[in-house]
Amino acid sequence: MGTYYIPRNYKGETRLLYIFSIKSLITTALGAIVGFVFYLIFSMINLKMVGLIILAIFAVIGYCIGALKIPTIVGLPVTKKIGGESISDIIIRYFKFKKSRKIYTYVNTINTDVEPDTKEEE
Repeated sequence: MGTYYIPRNYKGETRLLYIFSIKSLITTALGAIVGFVFYLIFSMINLKMVGLIILAIFAVIGYCIGALKIPTIVGLPVTKKIGGESISDIIIRYFKFKKSRKIYTYVNTINTDVEPDTKEEE
């Protein structure tokens, strides 16, 4: 009788504090840093509670970017292509696409009204 490899589920082993994976913890921290800038601005004008609320909102947005996946919804044709992918992966792929795209400009060089300038500069 031969030995067989049994795959092991590693999904839950990268969790920190039960709800945070490493990626979601990093994106939550980045969102909290952005929110902390707003907290400092609002605390200068004595609106600390508003600053704390904005900090919490940015931290939740950061957590959602790092932890949530796009569901596949049958009624929406957009989710057929990206269903099951992480939001952070979609954002990273979008910025890579924007960075690597090429913009071509075509100029009509044949213009009968304009003659080339042949004068030499003195």
